[in-house]
Amino acid sequence: MPEFCDVALPVPLDMAFTYRVPAEATPLVGGRVLVPFRQKRMTGIVVELHDRQPSVATKNILAVLDQTPVFDDQLLRLGRWISDYYLAPIGEVFRTMLPLSAEFKRSIGYRITEAGLMALHLAGMSGSSARSRSTPEQQAAEFRVLDYLAAHQSEPDGAEMVSEQSLRSATRASRSILNGMVRKQWLTREDISAVQDATRTVKIAVLNSAEGRLNDNQRKVIDTMAASGGRVPVATLQSLDVPRTTLNTLVRRGLIAIVEEPADFAVSRAKPRPSPFEFDFNPAQQSALARVREGVESREFTGMLLHGVTGSGKTAVYLASMRAVLDAGRSAILLVPEIGLTPAVAADLHQVFGDEVAILHSALSHKERAEQWHRIKRGEARMVVGTRSAVFAPVADLALIIVDEEHDASYKQEETPRYHARDVAVMRAKMAGAVVVLGSATPSLESYFNATKNKYALVELPDRVRQRPLPEVEIVDMRQEFHETGQEQVISRKLASEIQTRMERREQVMVLLNRRGYSPVVLCRACGKKLECANCAIALTHHKREHKMVCHYCGFMAPVPKACVHCGSEYVYFLGTGSEKLEELLHGLFPQARIARLDRDTVRSHEDFERTLNALNDGELDIVVGTQMIAKGHDIHGVTLVGVVGADVALGLPDFRAAERTFQLLTQVAGRAGRGQSPGKVILQTYFQDHYAVQYAARHDFAGFYEKELRFRSWMHYPPYSALANVLLRSDKLDEALEWSGLLGRWFESTRHEGVRVLGPAAAPILKLKRDYRYHFVLKSPSREKLNTTLRAMLAYAAQQKIPRTQIIVDVDALWLM
Repeated sequence: MPEFCDVALPVPLDMAFTYRVPAEATPLVGGRVLVPFRQKRMTGIVVELHDRQPSVATKNILAVLDQTPVFDDQLLRLGRWISDYYLAPIGEVFRTMLPLSAEFKRSIGYRITEAGLMALHLAGMSGSSARSRSTPEQQAAEFRVLDYLAAHQSEPDGAEMVSEQSLRSATRASRSILNGMVRKQWLTREDISAVQDATRTVKIAVLNSAEGRLNDNQRKVIDTMAASGGRVPVATLQSLDVPRTTLNTLVRRGLIAIVEEPADFAVSRAKPRPSPFEFDFNPAQQSALARVREGVESREFTGMLLHGVTGSGKTAVYLASMRAVLDAGRSAILLVPEIGLTPAVAADLHQVFGDEVAILHSALSHKERAEQWHRIKRGEARMVVGTRSAVFAPVADLALIIVDEEHDASYKQEETPRYHARDVAVMRAKMAGAVVVLGSATPSLESYFNATKNKYALVELPDRVRQRPLPEVEIVDMRQEFHETGQEQVISRKLASEIQTRMERREQVMVLLNRRGYSPVVLCRACGKKLECANCAIALTHHKREHKMVCHYCGFMAPVPKACVHCGSEYVYFLGTGSEKLEELLHGLFPQARIARLDRDTVRSHEDFERTLNALNDGELDIVVGTQMIAKGHDIHGVTLVGVVGADVALGLPDFRAAERTFQLLTQVAGRAGRGQSPGKVILQTYFQDHYAVQYAARHDFAGFYEKELRFRSWMHYPPYSALANVLLRSDKLDEALEWSGLLGRWFESTRHEGVRVLGPAAAPILKLKRDYRYHFVLKSPSREKLNTTLRAMLAYAAQQKIPRTQIIVDVDALWLM
């Protein structure tokens, strides 16, 4: 066994750390180890074993956590590529790739010192903490801590440290009290973090006997269990209207036993849609399926862009391709952009593939994600569905990766490592000799451009299944609406009339407004100032139902103002409309309608989303109001009308992708209409009816929009004609942010960067976010290699100037420049 190992740790440093391997340890490359790092314990990934003597003293690894590597050679290579391409620390990349945080419990331990024992002795004699300047309440808390730790130290296992959680629970001492006692040297503190069992279990009550005398409460518990076959989850019994002591009494008497069993996991509670194999594929679907199968059988990398209009049966092609992969004994990954889509797609896959399906997304608990990861790793599930992190699923013999709605911005991670799951999927498929299918009705300009340049094979699905027509789209000019009605309208007369018609026909309606809350701006009519977030340069949004003002960026909350916080005037004006207000207006117009809202405020978990979608599918809802959450991929056959309120909201943003995002959102939400037997219709309300994004979306003309937008991109040297990076400097001190951006600005000016254009420094469009002031540079280059070299040189210079690495955000292939 080599004497040393290099370990990648989840810290913001671009390096691995060398540790000595004890004689009894056998670490593996790609496996996890527990190591000391500064005053902490951390888990890291072994990236190399060697005998090279480091120039500094090394610490021993504390424990080897895996008998087999958690990353094979292919995933290690993929992690290194992500680190190199996105300029992200390798340890943070591996942490993102491995959802096993539930198997490591971070904990701080405390032990009393000799000085602490002396202070306790003196306090016992004098009745207060010795030489303490603390308040009487603090002195009492300190005495409880010292007394508890001294008592623990006298026990047989007293050499062990007491965890902070146990100590604070027993003594009611605050963390600041403990910090002060460490400073006084009465306590020592150490990191005692350790590996823990992440198995999910559930407590089950088992009925042993129903004999004997029972009071009414006990009889109720026994009868409930008998009616359920003698086995009931303890949580169910605790929900009965009986005292909690009732169950404990029955357990003591031996009538009931409590056992722990592995908890069940439901892949999805959404109702599966009709199987895509119940109808014949049309020629375009058959051709697309044949292309995918041919690529899989070749065992060579193949990239495909599946461009199909909304409702063209792309999902059926995905499932048929995955079934062919499973029949061949190989593995496939299906990525979807939103957690909300995952349950529906997972239900489809579970219907077709049964227990061969695993699901991975961030709405699962840490233990659920670890459980699903291990199922995949053991080979129990070869079909994986999930959001962007599912691209790292440890499947064996990968044959196919499908990226559904590949244009969606949620595939780009907005924290380190800032990877794009679509591009990582392409790279992983290259490394595995697999097929990658990028599917969308509105492909990103970059992907479609690559397909026209033959980097991907372009596969078209030009028609909806079963010859269903695309919905008719009608544009309502809201300027004309104001001119004719004399007042600002949220819901136009045309949209209201069409909704009324659908209500009479007992058909369903979707209404999109891509803005949460009740009113997005609160304005004082006296001084003209807005109510802004304390942490961000952003107006607070009024949430009427919750009676509060909320920042949608940092979560800051404030009470709803009765007077202006700046000048005290009572003339406070709530301006604009969000999805909550739109729901209220629709309730007023259609009081008999069953209306639900889908946005981040009403959907707290994937169960909430499933519940609403199931109700919509079952015909229990007439109207669904929502943000972009309702626009993506849902196949609701009863929806015949889609209304879009504020279709042009995004066009006013200072973002070169604003037109593309607007076109994609309008096309996608329009595609929710007319997917069943009845034809669909779309009403687009806009103040910019002549804008090309609105016009091409109304005509379902992707090719026309692509050609026009591409011309603008080529003139301005934006993607796909250039690679782009956004470099952002942030600090909670304005002077510091200005100083750092100035330093880098002068460096860019004085250094030659051939083939790289640098814009900036400039204040970010949102100057202050989460208490940090922000200045940025935008870098463009036709050469990704030159761009990467320039960014590395910039980071090296920043390190020389002592600019903290955590205060520089480098976003390669940035989608969001705000």
